[in-house]
Amino acid sequence: MSKKQSNGASVSASRATFAAPGRVNLLGEHVDYTGGLVLPMAIPFATTAELRPAASTADYTFASDNYPEIRSLSRSDRSPGNGSWSDYPVGVLREMQRLGIEPPPFTLYFHGNVPQGAGLSSSASVEVAAAMALLAWADITLTPEEIAILCQRAENLYVGSPCGIMDQFVVTAAIRGHALLLNTRYLTYEHLPLDQDTFADCVFVVSNSGVRHSVATGDYGLRRRQLEAGQAILCERFHLRDLGDASLDQLNQCAGVLSLESLRRCRHVISENQRVRDARSALRTGDPESLGLAMTASHISQREDFQCSVEEIDFLVEMALRLDGCLGSRLTGGGFGGCTVSLVRTSSAKAFSQQLAQAYQKRFQRRLETYICAACDGALALAQGV
Repeated sequence: MSKKQSNGASVSASRATFAAPGRVNLLGEHVDYTGGLVLPMAIPFATTAELRPAASTADYTFASDNYPEIRSLSRSDRSPGNGSWSDYPVGVLREMQRLGIEPPPFTLYFHGNVPQGAGLSSSASVEVAAAMALLAWADITLTPEEIAILCQRAENLYVGSPCGIMDQFVVTAAIRGHALLLNTRYLTYEHLPLDQDTFADCVFVVSNSGVRHSVATGDYGLRRRQLEAGQAILCERFHLRDLGDASLDQLNQCAGVLSLESLRRCRHVISENQRVRDARSALRTGDPESLGLAMTASHISQREDFQCSVEEIDFLVEMALRLDGCLGSRLTGGGFGGCTVSLVRTSSAKAFSQQLAQAYQKRFQRRLETYICAACDGALALAQGV
């Protein structure tokens, strides 16, 4: 942590605006809290945080044009979260204070268009935008790793959501035209190009089922506890650090002592790590077909082993795979609703989106929102242009 202007963005005497994107995860679901590999990319939806000097007697004020609640706090206020949207930026402030960072009084106003409850990291987008603004206001610089960890701790400890590190990291550190391959144990990463010749003919189509989910609710937490119970047994028996080191053979050797639920959760994670490795090879060699196969296999694993899909999501994946130009499709995000992501030939993307929406409307009498997405910059790069 250093005392200088944060991340290249300037804070004027009156106001400054900082932005953080959403993200879609291409592969590596539910592995970022077990030392696994993830492959997300930032997408062109964003939360902006407009920071102004305090406009009232309150030291800290949080407001949003998406919610009616305005939350004001004093410097000494250490009250717990209240279950509202503001817990996310207030949690970021709390973690800064825990590190000894005390921003001057401010009003922080949020705007955003990241779809909420869709598995596209609207919460991490808010957290990282808040962190960028408050670090600049306090005249402090943190590394991308430090920003991501701070925001993850805010969500874990203040919001009470047991999320891993993936969302906050890619929202912070992504670059345009690339997916980000992150080793969540070491927080080492590489940017893999999505704009080489073979992939230039493909786009990612995100389809929002409209079934809302929240990782702060019970299903996600239950799956994580079942997974970690299995991980503990494997680590003890084979002297592993976490499931990032485990093999399916080792898992099978422990089948008799694991619950069926823990066996399934661990099998998903171990096989998902291999699918991310396969995806890395596909991106390096320019093989979109192999990436698509890995994506579809990931969905089957989430549906059968992690058991975090729902009827609407399964329908979207199955229908997508029947349409011309689709190379692969899967549930993305925490599950229990949210979005699918499909790898589609560019020439077919418009017709694919229309046909998928029509089929979804016919089956569920519900409008389907689809977004054709290219990989965009993360918050650190976005802030350079503020």
